[in-house]
Amino acid sequence: MTRRLAQVAKKVGVSEATVSRVLNGKPGVSEATRQSVLTALDVLGYERPTQLRGERARLVGLVLPELQNPIFPAFAEVIGGALAQQGLTPVLCTQTKGGVSEADYVELLLQQQVSGVVFAGGLFAQADAPHEHYRLLAERRIPVVLVNAAIEGLDFPCVACDDAVAVEQSWRHLVSLGHERIGLVLGPADHIPSRRKLASAERTAKALGSALRPEFVERSMFSLEGGQAAASRLLERGVTGIVCASDPLALGAVRAARRRGLSVPGDVSVVGYDDSAFMTCTEPPLTTVRQPIEAMGRAAVELLATQIEGSEVPHSELLFEPELVVRGSTAQAAGDRPAAAGALPGWVATA
Repeated sequence: MTRRLAQVAKKVGVSEATVSRVLNGKPGVSEATRQSVLTALDVLGYERPTQLRGERARLVGLVLPELQNPIFPAFAEVIGGALAQQGLTPVLCTQTKGGVSEADYVELLLQQQVSGVVFAGGLFAQADAPHEHYRLLAERRIPVVLVNAAIEGLDFPCVACDDAVAVEQSWRHLVSLGHERIGLVLGPADHIPSRRKLASAERTAKALGSALRPEFVERSMFSLEGGQAAASRLLERGVTGIVCASDPLALGAVRAARRRGLSVPGDVSVVGYDDSAFMTCTEPPLTTVRQPIEAMGRAAVELLATQIEGSEVPHSELLFEPELVVRGSTAQAAGDRPAAAGALPGWVATA
């Protein structure tokens, strides 16, 4: 018992006497300190006293599909910081191939009596994936917020970047540089954001007086290797510009071009999506569409905290405006006509 008091006191930064008062339900402790002590018990793996077990922990599950893509650690940093400001403690749950599944993490989080869950990317965006664990959370009335577009039928608040605007910005940028043979590298066919990107590319191409050719659309897993394989197939078909659904896919496309003896952007222009960390440090620096990570992460936490407090929030999608950041991976198409397509608001040119 003494060891437990000491560990909890050190974790919270209070005296052992204060921890003892909380555990014994005695007055003279602020509500904020009380909640911090209870959260520390949960984090350290100690059982709460019987009289306190009915209260839900101040823990929030943060479920991510991976950490290799820099966009997910960036979201984790923003969301984790915003949760801490609300007096909530994030529990990071990262999936690995062959490891703990998303459904298993949900079961573990429910056992910990979490106050809510934020999913930043995941199976909710794939139409053919299992979704029973999301419905279990809904049945238990656990507050949930999704970051990224979701399938129909999941009645949770959602925060997302506008995929349609992102692709329109990228497409118009390449057309303005004279590119006529533009390809797309997207995620799997059941991936909802990729479906939105494809529909936007088709609309934008039509609005600019052309059409998106089916053979100029390739799908891949979200990895550098997948992007390289998909872009190689597009380059064989003669594309001069490639719009990718993530930055790792775009870096794979740059590698594919170089493996074929082509230069980027001299022979092929490449546009990414996310503007994740270090995209200014690649060679060439990557032209990409920036997600407003800070604003999206804070909005997700605000929606979650409002639900935890017992208030209703709209169970709909909040769309955030992306921003095209022009760097060194795009340039005038070699031998193509100069274009007159107009730019969209929100373009940023950087070194």
